Amino acid sequence: MSRVDEGRDTAETAARGSDFLQLAVADVPAGGKAEWLAGRLRQAMADGRLTVGSRLPPTRLLAAELRVSRGVVTEAYRRLAEDGQVTGRRRGGTVVVATPFTASPPSVPGAAPAQAAMSGAGRADGEGPQHAGATCRAAGLDADDDAGAGGPGGECGPGADGGAGGRRADGGGGDERGGQGGSGAGGPCAGQSGNGLGGPDARRHHGETGGPRPRRDDSEPEGPDTRRHDGEPGGPYAGQSGNGPGGPDARRHHGETGGPRPRRDDSEPEGPDARRHDGEPGGPCAGQSGNGPGGPDARRHHGEPGGPCAGRGGGESGGSLGPGPAGMFGGVPAAEVLDALRDAPAAVDFTPGRPDLTTFPRAAWLRAERAVLAELSAEQLGYGDPRGALPLRRAVAEWLARMRGVRVEPDAVLVVAGTAQALTLLHPVLRADGVDAVAVEDPGSLGARQHLAHGGLATPPVPVDEQGVRVDALRATGARAVLLTPAHQFPTGVVTSGERRRELLEWAGGGGLILEDDYDAEHRYDRPPVPALRALLADRVCYLGSVSKLLAPALRIGWLVAPARYRGALVDAKRFNDLGNAVLPQLVLARLMESGDLDRHLRTVRGRHRRRRDAMIAALAEHLPGARVHGAAAGLHLTVTYAADVPDTVFAAAALARGVKCQPLSWHRQSPGRPGLVLGYAATPPGVVAEGVALLGRALRELG
Repeated sequence: MSRVDEGRDTAETAARGSDFLQLAVADVPAGGKAEWLAGRLRQAMADGRLTVGSRLPPTRLLAAELRVSRGVVTEAYRRLAEDGQVTGRRRGGTVVVATPFTASPPSVPGAAPAQAAMSGAGRADGEGPQHAGATCRAAGLDADDDAGAGGPGGECGPGADGGAGGRRADGGGGDERGGQGGSGAGGPCAGQSGNGLGGPDARRHHGETGGPRPRRDDSEPEGPDTRRHDGEPGGPYAGQSGNGPGGPDARRHHGETGGPRPRRDDSEPEGPDARRHDGEPGGPCAGQSGNGPGGPDARRHHGEPGGPCAGRGGGESGGSLGPGPAGMFGGVPAAEVLDALRDAPAAVDFTPGRPDLTTFPRAAWLRAERAVLAELSAEQLGYGDPRGALPLRRAVAEWLARMRGVRVEPDAVLVVAGTAQALTLLHPVLRADGVDAVAVEDPGSLGARQHLAHGGLATPPVPVDEQGVRVDALRATGARAVLLTPAHQFPTGVVTSGERRRELLEWAGGGGLILEDDYDAEHRYDRPPVPALRALLADRVCYLGSVSKLLAPALRIGWLVAPARYRGALVDAKRFNDLGNAVLPQLVLARLMESGDLDRHLRTVRGRHRRRRDAMIAALAEHLPGARVHGAAAGLHLTVTYAADVPDTVFAAAALARGVKCQPLSWHRQSPGRPGLVLGYAATPPGVVAEGVALLGRALRELG
């Protein structure tokens, strides 16, 4: 049997925590969970991580993530509702409507924040909003006597799924963003209360035509019958389904021709027969597979050399491999080696770092885009702020506070074209500050190392063990900066331990600079959430994030949160590099984040990615017995090491010759180490995962 090596965060240990505010209940007494949860939520409202208009997670979802009874979460929400801090908005969920002020001294520019306790909630980094006084800032509290969630005496039973429980007057509390919140006076749907025309069941995203329409309850399962698509009544393609107006068979991804077509339920098994591929009947390559129409060997990603049908049949790679596997995997990897491997045709693609792009929320994106275009003025179509569109910077600041424990003002967020551009912008800024070397993890990302080297920065290696990067070795390099992936180290999957975090903060406090690449922290399955390093020592950490692993790399949207002393130079570098990211996609992403659609998408892909990870672990146990699996608790890939006397570059070349694309572990090393492969699973259905791993096992047996 293959071993799953996770150290502290083993896949066999169930995670008890939520990314929302980094909540974890491991040390809470059994009888005090509701009080603890209510206190943590009040604390987040007080320190600015939860602002007026923020949605709380549905009770069922948060209870499942924390592994507590739903009554614990319902009781905590009820206490906040009695205090007038949250209100239930039926389909809009539970929303913060008032936040308490807490007395705190103003931040001193340039002063280093005090060391924070290593708690799940992180700490204020001195850049968040400051509060004074001892009152509440209200935003449209419910005024109706029948509003159960807004004050004492209401009905707050567990039946109010997704909300704080109880009944609420539909005219109450509007969302300050003008989104799905109240339909009362002053809101965009004033006077449309009740269950008739314009009532809560007629709510729709603004900017669409045809008037309000229902919006699905966030707390309900996301099966095929619970989500409203464009083919349903009121949508732009109403009546175009073979099953009647808006039936489930009307769902289809936009941009395809021929009208709507069925879309598979995400909850169903994802074996090779469950997904329609290009070789199946009706696809562009129908009948062109060596295993019959639509067989698994006909699968191929569009855009690869040879056209959409290249490499079909028999499980062997089709078309030319350019320099050939031996040339690609021989010697020191060149700058273009990752591009060459990406373009190489293969029946099974285990390239790491690719999310499941078939789940891209096309309908939600189009809704958000229509809403943005409906509100966009002509002036907003001009050149934008090089720092990024303000709505997106606000949304990112709120997302980081909720999901990663990082408190920043929108002005501290710089929107970039992904982490790669963030590193490119940092090159001249760091050199101007006297930094000529950035230490990197070993093993660590080949692509990141190449970006730093291209900018004229040395990249001394620092070994990584089961607790993370070795700080003693980091000190020995003499480098003043280090690039880290502490939440889920690439490629080993190690989570930096609490002890190592303290050592890193001590090193940074002595004049070091940490570049924190939080590249896939959201994809967490079997371990509790960990706060970002940026939440603990703001003025010594540059925080890098993007939506490439969460939505799609094609969007080319990310963010850089740097210490104050670097921000002006980084904005100048961005201005003279490209004048700023395209504005329209930024505004659409901001709407997606504010509406809650991005959170729903994350919940969807987590389940799919977990199933694919489990399929790969099971296949490795069967076909590569004795192999050791690393990094299973989180991320989009597994690293597999083996004891056979076969170089991993030879193994990867043999795999590619059989139609399986993957990366050798040695590509990501600067020092010698055990051979292995880095296998991405997120973009591959479980049935194809099993086929690909079987081919890997056959290749290794023949080589051995």
